[in-house]
Amino acid sequence: MPVRVGVQLHPQHCTMEELLEATRACDSLKVDSLWAWDHFYPLYGEEGAPMPDAPTTASPNKSAHFEAWTLLTAMACHSQHATLGHLVGCNSYRNPQLVADMARTLDHISKGRAVLGIGSGWFERDYAEYGFEFGTAISRLKDLGHNLPIIEDRLSKLTPPPVQKKIPIMIGGGGEKVTLKLVAKHAQLWNGFGPPDVFAAKNKILDQHCADLGRDPKEIDRTVLVMRPNELEQLDDFVAAGAQHIILGLGWPFSISGVQKLLEWRDSRK
Repeated sequence: MPVRVGVQLHPQHCTMEELLEATRACDSLKVDSLWAWDHFYPLYGEEGAPMPDAPTTASPNKSAHFEAWTLLTAMACHSQHATLGHLVGCNSYRNPQLVADMARTLDHISKGRAVLGIGSGWFERDYAEYGFEFGTAISRLKDLGHNLPIIEDRLSKLTPPPVQKKIPIMIGGGGEKVTLKLVAKHAQLWNGFGPPDVFAAKNKILDQHCADLGRDPKEIDRTVLVMRPNELEQLDDFVAAGAQHIILGLGWPFSISGVQKLLEWRDSRK
């Protein structure tokens, strides 16, 4: 199977028009997928952010941030080719029945390009500022495991149904005992992180969970998010480690030069 590539646009430190222009630019270049994250505050580029080593440039719109589902709807209206999803959505922020309905509606708006990305959540500031109970990592994973069957059930009952026969579910995270088992049970995509040797080890554990559940591991698309320059030099290593879908994290000012290089690498492998 050819390797696919995508772009995660970081909805922070920018204007809405800048985000939508980046959406149009990436889609016109024929990236395979477009993603946003699901947070309420910037993850880097301001004091106290949890990703202080992420690449950033001083923006005139510092601290600006946009909500994920509404943004993805706008991105659907400004693209035609790429699939669309959150990398990944937070299970804690919305009722699971509503999440299923929102994903179905996005699938219609995008004419069958929706991916339902979801994870257990981790950014405590989001929870505290918006009044969600943070709990513990264990309790958040338990909630995710409880809600995934509810989401799947509601998707099967909606009228009209999704455009796609089945909206693919992406689960993000590398927890070996719980998260990867949930991926094996419910997901069509898994998103992991580097370095390549870590990704390879998690990939093998996911395969074992699939074997334990009697599921064909080939049914799960393996994606990896890359953000740092050294990771862009390891693309072939990620593929050797099992990655089938490389996703580039891209923040303001949304320079597409890295996207172009990623596409050139993809096309050189065909």
